[in-house]
Amino acid sequence: MKKKMKRIKLISACILFSITLLAACTGNQKQPATAQAKSAVIYTCPMHPQIMEDHTGICPICGMTLVKKSGQASEQAGISLNTVLQPVNSTVVSTVNAISPEEKSVPQSITADGYLDFDTHTFNNIASRFSGRIEKLYIKSAFQEIHRGERIFDIYSPELVTAQQDLIFLTKNSASDAVLIDAARQKLLLLGMTSAQVNQTLKTGKPFYSLPVYSPYQGHVHDVAHSQMTGAPEAKEPADPTNNLPLAIKEGMYVETGQTLFNVVNPHQLWAVIKVDQSAVTALKLKQSVTISLPDDPGKTIDGEVDFIEPTLQGGDKTTSIRVYLHNMDHSLKVNSVVKAVIQTSSATGLWIPRSAMVSLGQKKVIWLKTGSAYQAHEVFTGAINNNEVQIVKGLSATDSLAVNAQYLTDSESFIKTKSHD
Repeated sequence: MKKKMKRIKLISACILFSITLLAACTGNQKQPATAQAKSAVIYTCPMHPQIMEDHTGICPICGMTLVKKSGQASEQAGISLNTVLQPVNSTVVSTVNAISPEEKSVPQSITADGYLDFDTHTFNNIASRFSGRIEKLYIKSAFQEIHRGERIFDIYSPELVTAQQDLIFLTKNSASDAVLIDAARQKLLLLGMTSAQVNQTLKTGKPFYSLPVYSPYQGHVHDVAHSQMTGAPEAKEPADPTNNLPLAIKEGMYVETGQTLFNVVNPHQLWAVIKVDQSAVTALKLKQSVTISLPDDPGKTIDGEVDFIEPTLQGGDKTTSIRVYLHNMDHSLKVNSVVKAVIQTSSATGLWIPRSAMVSLGQKKVIWLKTGSAYQAHEVFTGAINNNEVQIVKGLSATDSLAVNAQYLTDSESFIKTKSHD
């Protein structure tokens, strides 16, 4: 009887152990199912990530076989599956540094090239007041310096000789006719004779057959044929290294009444003619400060201001010219020298970002705006540009963060998609 009871107890223990073991196995089989539910497997197209299925198959767009795409690794890194599956032409997951736009006021300037030219306000022409032949020429070359009252040439003029003879005849034969004598005298003065010359004619009773002509101006003589009044440097003749350009007017030549013989220019007054691109013309104002530098004379700068803005374009030129008046008392500035100018315009206030943070797609400007753990392509509108900074006038706020290097995130500029602004 005792042996029978021991056998029953042993069988009961075995049955209880079997039930416990079976329950444990059942629990272990359910756990992978739970883990599988947590790590949901999604099938997507390698070429079209917007296609997502929970089973295998083919892409309805291109026919490629769908592949598994798990979001567990991204979720552990703090990146949601929805972020990873965004189209790559509008969203990029990256660890590139982010910056914030800076709100400040930046002084603006315009950089342009130009050249030096004579100030046309100082131009004076010496013209012949009567026809005749040049007997003696005292100006030997272009750019020769002359002074007011200096003798420049002697001329023989039959017209002038006749007028002198009329005055001599009247004084000898009609000395009482003061009106006629005064009229004859005034005629000689109007023709260019000086009072001293007229008095000498009356005193000697002999006309000047070779009449001296004196300069009414002071400056440098510019022969008409080699005049520097033609504008831009490329339109002018190359300078003679000896500065002794031959004159078109020579001894023995006949000249006509009113013919311009020389241009006299004051070299102490020059213009800096600056060519400004049309895109920057709206920022130009009179009296703006200008700093001029000469590439041929490093380290030398000249301060001036915008004295004149030309209202028209010349010869199809796509730039607008401005003038800066310069003093050249020491003759250190040379006409036709190329110059560079920096024109200070008004300051631009607003949000500024580095130029590297923006990508230009022609008419569209794009930044990569940080949203969570990803960067999204975002269109902005720009204003002024100052060296390596760009002003943003629309599409960005001071609290936004954006990628410091937009080009680094740009795979193909042609396929960047942005949301349109209202």
